[in-house]
Amino acid sequence: MQTTGDNNVGGIIFDNVRIFDGAQMRPGCGAVRVEGNSITEVASGSIAPQPGDRVIDGRGATLMPGLVEAHAHLSWPSSVERFVPGMALPPEDLVLTTARNARILLDHGFTSAYSAGALSKSVEVVLNSFITSGGMPGPRLIASSIERSPPQEGEELDPGQVAGGSGPEAMRAFVRECATLGAKSVKFLLSGEDALMPGASQQLLYTQEEASAAGEQARESGVWLACHAQASEAVKMALRANFRVLYHCTYADQEALDMLEAKRDEIYIAPAIGIIQATLDAAPPPHFDMSHMKRSAAEVLELQKKLVPELRRRGLKVLPGGDYGFPFNPNGRNARDLELFVQHFGYTPEEALSAATLLGGELMGMGDKLGQIRPGFLADLLLVDGDPAEDVTVLQDRKRLRAIMKDGRFHKDPALAEL
Repeated sequence: MQTTGDNNVGGIIFDNVRIFDGAQMRPGCGAVRVEGNSITEVASGSIAPQPGDRVIDGRGATLMPGLVEAHAHLSWPSSVERFVPGMALPPEDLVLTTARNARILLDHGFTSAYSAGALSKSVEVVLNSFITSGGMPGPRLIASSIERSPPQEGEELDPGQVAGGSGPEAMRAFVRECATLGAKSVKFLLSGEDALMPGASQQLLYTQEEASAAGEQARESGVWLACHAQASEAVKMALRANFRVLYHCTYADQEALDMLEAKRDEIYIAPAIGIIQATLDAAPPPHFDMSHMKRSAAEVLELQKKLVPELRRRGLKVLPGGDYGFPFNPNGRNARDLELFVQHFGYTPEEALSAATLLGGELMGMGDKLGQIRPGFLADLLLVDGDPAEDVTVLQDRKRLRAIMKDGRFHKDPALAEL
C-alpha cells in the first residue's frame, strides 16, 4: 500500500459515487468533497471543483465510511499474510507482528479498531503513538494492555508484569497501571471459556467487589472497561460495575437481558461470531483435536442466533468484531463478521454496514465525527467496487477497495491502485 503525502493543495472530490452514509444508501449517484481531514460537502449531484481540487471519478462505485473493528487483537499472531501455529512469539517478533497486523487491518478497510487485549502490556500503546504521528500505517486505535485474568493458585507473579494479585485493591492497581501506560481500554476476563476448558464459561473469575473496584478506578483514571463475559452472572457483574464493552454475553438469562436493556444507551456488545464460525469451519491437522471446541462453538452459535435478535429488539448496540488473530481465524479476515451478521442474525447488508460504521464511530467515542459521511465528519472513507449494501461480502475482497482514506489522507490511492 502507498500513502500520499499532502494529497493536494486544494480539496478532493469523489464524483459519480453511490453514497452509503453510515445509516443508509442514498438514492442515485452523488459527490463528496474532502478538505484537510474532514468532509465538507455531500451532494446528490456533482460538486463544482475549485482551482487546485482533485476530482476522482468513482464510476458508480460505493463511497462509504471506513469500517470499525470492535474486537481487535493486533498482537494475536496469525494474519492472512502469515500463519503462526501458536500464540507465543519472541518479543521482537511480537512487536513487528503487531505493527504488521495494524497495517493489514487498514489494508482491508478497517480505519478504526477497538482493542480487546494484547499479548504485551505496552505494545499497542507504543504502536498507537507511531500510528498517530504518521510513523507507520494503521487504524485509529483504542489501545489496550494485556487482558487481566486472575493468578492461578500458587502462581508467582513476575515483577515485570502489569499489577497482579487478588482483591479490590489489586484490581485498582491493575487499572491504574494500564492507564499510566497509556491504555484507553482495560479488559478483564470475568468468566472462563468453554472452548479452552469444558464448563469454564460458567465459572466466574472475579468477585463483584473486585469488578466494582475496577469500575470505580476506571472512572477515576479516565479509561474504559471491557470484558470477556460468557456466563450470565458475568454479564450482570459487568453491568453492576459499569463496564462499557461486553464481549460474547452468550448465556445471558432474562434478568441479564433486562439489565442490558436498562443500560442500552451506555454499553456496546460484540458477540464475536467470527471466531465461532471459524472454529466450525476449521480443518485442523490430525494431531490437533478440535472436537470439543467445535461442540462448544455449535452450542454458542445456536444461542447467539437467538440472543442477538433479542438484543436488537431491545435496542442494544451490537457490533461486528470476531476475535481475529488465531491460526484458523486470521487478522485480515475481519470483514467476514458482516456477512455472518446477515447470515446468522437476520441483519440486512445495510444494517450490518451501519453496525460497523455508524455504531463503530460511537464505540470509538467519536460518534459526533466518525462513522458517517456528513459535513464536518472525519474523512475516513472507502471507495468500493460494487454495492456492499446489496452484497456485503464484496468487502472481503481487498482488490475491490479502490481507495482507502484515513483522516483525509490516502492509504490506498485510487490512481496508484490502477497502475
